Amino acid sequence: MKDINILKNSGVNLDKSLELFGDMVTYDQMLEDFLKEVDGKLANAKRYKDAKDMANYAIIVHSLKSDCRYFGMEALGDMFYEHELAGKRSDIFFVQENFDHLMEEAHKMVNVVKKYMGVLVDDEVPVSSNQVSPVAVASEKTLENVVKEECILVVDDSNIVRNFIQKIFDNKYKVIAVSDGGEAISIIDNTPHDRIKCMFLDLNMPGVDGFQVLEHFKMANLFTVIPVSIITGSGDNETIQRAFSYNIVDMIQKPFDEGKIKGVAEKTIARKES
Repeated sequence: MKDINILKNSGVNLDKSLELFGDMVTYDQMLEDFLKEVDGKLANAKRYKDAKDMANYAIIVHSLKSDCRYFGMEALGDMFYEHELAGKRSDIFFVQENFDHLMEEAHKMVNVVKKYMGVLVDDEVPVSSNQVSPVAVASEKTLENVVKEECILVVDDSNIVRNFIQKIFDNKYKVIAVSDGGEAISIIDNTPHDRIKCMFLDLNMPGVDGFQVLEHFKMANLFTVIPVSIITGSGDNETIQRAFSYNIVDMIQKPFDEGKIKGVAEKTIARKES
């Protein structure tokens, strides 16, 4: 049995996280997903920092911030949030000056998680500028799966979010989850629209982001045939108003719990069936 004190003694707000995941079994399952992709995300953060690409840097640290908050790593999540804001205002000086400390704290927490999960802990987690996050890899079988049966389409660059939603709807709906807006557009354009019951769409993604997907929907007049609800960690008024300028059904803020996502799902699906 895993020792939860390893997490609590490192400042993890486990009680808050369980309000989201419900139980330790689900928490541990999602934590496995976190470990699978966190090194790649940290590597991408370094790559964007080195390239002074503040737009994509803000997106990747935003994703890391959301992950930390999902798992109760509140202090680290706050640090990533500071870097997200710096990236959005193109404050390269702040990022450069504080990046090493951010990575040091991130690696400490990753090692805490590995210890809790019984994974071999490295003295130092390597951050290679050539490493690419696994969420950027598209599934070749996705399109084949979509065209065969009705589904809910989830578009989010976080493996944690995609798998959590898949788990929630596992016994009720087929869930097709992709990590990139470009892949989502390809699926939508090549799948009979009556087979996609609804779509949950993240806004902040590397490559083709959620707003580009929304614009594609607008140009192709798709909102009436595939209802869309937004899942996002961005709570600023400008982002919210911009999203609702499109014909979306609803918006849900990350982190969300099972009850909230189910409620929005039923509301979104009902739009298609009405």
